[in-house]
Amino acid sequence: MTRKPDFSFITKHWLLKLLSLLISASLWYFVVAEDRLDLAVTIPLELRNLPSNLVVGNQYKKDIEVVVSGPRRLIQEMRQQNISRPVDLSKAEPGPLVVKNDEDSIPLPNGIAVQRVQPANITLLIDRLVRKDFPLIPVTKGKPAAGFVLESLTLKPPQITVSGPQAVLEKESMLKTSVINLDGLDSSGTFQAHLNLSEALLNLIGETVIEANVTLKETMLKKTVRGIPIDGKDIGTAAKFLPTTVTVEAEIPEQIVQITPELSVLFRALAGQPADKASGEAPVQVRGVSLPGHSPIVIHTVTPNKVRLQP
Repeated sequence: MTRKPDFSFITKHWLLKLLSLLISASLWYFVVAEDRLDLAVTIPLELRNLPSNLVVGNQYKKDIEVVVSGPRRLIQEMRQQNISRPVDLSKAEPGPLVVKNDEDSIPLPNGIAVQRVQPANITLLIDRLVRKDFPLIPVTKGKPAAGFVLESLTLKPPQITVSGPQAVLEKESMLKTSVINLDGLDSSGTFQAHLNLSEALLNLIGETVIEANVTLKETMLKKTVRGIPIDGKDIGTAAKFLPTTVTVEAEIPEQIVQITPELSVLFRALAGQPADKASGEAPVQVRGVSLPGHSPIVIHTVTPNKVRLQP
């Protein structure tokens, strides 16, 4: 008699067997069958523990390009993390320092391998950190408009203090502004001016703008003006003087000279009470006419400075 095959071992505990099969398939997928991925990522260089009296004095590549390989899931998780290439500078001394980038220098999660790193080396120039005061020097071109001269040009601030690598700061003794154009200027004012910096200082402190305070004054012409009539209103309307006019030496704004055909109208001469009635001599005072928007007239001499009062 032929016995029928016994398949009860298959159906017995079938639920546990199915669960084991599913777990095995999942493990196979994640461990064996999961896609592997090669990916180029950019990782920043992180300088750590640099002594406070030292500074990196050169421009260096702050990122490295790393080609990594691993399961897609791990690669995606890695990209969500802030991974950097740490560089310990606690024992750094002034001078060049070569940082070697290899697969062991980058802390990557387990399961991810480094295929290539670029650049393989980065050179840091370690220098002493110093502070230095730089006076600021204005640079100008052109001349103010006719009738004006530059009286003063001041910068605000007059100097700046810069902290940085000793080798960079030792190359400069002062800092100059970019060109301040005075050509045709006819009024005082405040202007913005950039500092004309070397590339090293520009990288260190960036674009720097200061104020340039420009003060103009009118060009003054020294003139001899004759025939200024004497006014004796303080003495009386009937008063007569000898001489009847005075001459002055004075500085007058150039623009006023150019538009005034008769310069005597710019002055007022006034005779006062005689100090000595017996001699009849009266002192003469002369003043310049005040003209809005112009510098005052400066009187140097009056001839004569006394006149004789006639009875």
